[in-house]
Amino acid sequence: MDQLDRITQQPGVMGGKACIRGMRVTVGMIVGQIGAGRSIEEILADYPYLEHEDILQALRYAAWRAEEREVAIAGA
Repeated sequence: MDQLDRITQQPGVMGGKACIRGMRVTVGMIVGQIGAGRSIEEILADYPYLEHEDILQALRYAAWRAEEREVAIAGA
């Protein structure tokens, strides 16, 4: 997805989990922080190397992944 150009996955970084711009900050960590009630501004203060768009893309990526469905293929 073009609008998720800040989300990267590399086997050698955080075990291949989705990360922000190749850094060791996972989408799951961002979503967990938001779920725990932290604001975007609080996360950015704790991680000054992140940008506002990084947080938004992490949330969009998580929402996109949550919409995925597994479909059984006949004969597989």
